[in-house]
Amino acid sequence: MAQERHSAGALVHDPERGELGHVMGHEGPYVQLRPVSGGREWDADPALVRLATDKERLRAMEERTRALNSSSSGGIL
Repeated sequence: MAQERHSAGALVHDPERGELGHVMGHEGPYVQLRPVSGGREWDADPALVRLATDKERLRAMEERTRALNSSSSGGIL
């Protein structure tokens, strides 16, 4: 079975970290992911990552909204 190469911007799940991330690019044998709420990228094994489910996408949108609300209120919720 051929390994799927996820496009930049795709929301994927990395089972090694148990986290969702947006695909930022591909470097060498790795796919580079960035956390949903922003932060430092990490390298993941492209053979293990998979597209996020609808439930995971909803959770990611909620997480992103919380982060944006927190930053716009000076960190006070």
